[in-house]
Amino acid sequence: VQLQASGGGLVQPGGSLRLSCTASGRTFSYYNMGWFRQAPGKEREFTAAISRSGGVTFYADSVKGRFTISRDNAKNTVYLQMNSLKPEDTAVYYCACTTRGPITRISYEYEFDYWGQGTQVTVSS
Repeated sequence: VQLQASGGGLVQPGGSLRLSCTASGRTFSYYNMGWFRQAPGKEREFTAAISRSGGVTFYADSVKGRFTISRDNAKNTVYLQMNSLKPEDTAVYYCACTTRGPITRISYEYEFDYWGQGTQVTVSS
């Protein structure tokens, strides 16, 4: 599976961005999908995940209520809608996929099988 993330950029605090991650290769709907992020000088951390059908989502506490993960299996794409962005959301955002589950119990990097290249999100005035 090849994953291609896009949609990052520079946004002011309080603003919004939508990240996309498009998959090619094996059947997209076979995988649970996730987003991770890595801020400068910090380790990569779990952000959000979504089940194969899109019916179940799971978020890190730091983004709950502000970020929304969704997917369109017909387009082989997973999204991360980010609202009310804060400077501490600045990071490189990575999408990843896994055959493991349930998604409410998988939030470590080693539990995800394939990774995209990352897209930079910078929140600054």
